Amino acid sequence: MTEPLRALDQTTAGEANALWTARLILFVRVIAAVSMAKGLYHWALVCGVGDTIDSTFELAPLSWKAATIFFAVIDPVAAVGLWLAAAWGGVVWLTAAISMMAVELFFPQVFGGRVVVIAAEAAAIAAYLTLTVMAARERGA
Repeated sequence: MTEPLRALDQTTAGEANALWTARLILFVRVIAAVSMAKGLYHWALVCGVGDTIDSTFELAPLSWKAATIFFAVIDPVAAVGLWLAAAWGGVVWLTAAISMMAVELFFPQVFGGRVVVIAAEAAAIAAYLTLTVMAARERGA
């Protein structure tokens, strides 16, 4: 009779010790949903959803088209990888986030150089790295 109780205590203790890992997984899932929404937004731009006669994809500057197509592809791929909690998902997402920051910062003529986007991407990267380090410490790695 005491064996199942000991197993339950160990399971409960293991769950309590995995607090940072659970937070990391929750954060990664939220970022995956945001990345998928961003990807769908960029696909909507490519497909012309909501366009008027004067604002079609074909009339846009080449740099804007290239960046939009890049993010239309990389954001959904990152979202799938993050949702699966695969190592490559984090790498693809970091690539997408750093690329968006670079486009906004160094090429403001493409998307407008929005400081809010740069700050949000930087905050997300900082949170991801912090949660990853804390989860690794928790596992004793």
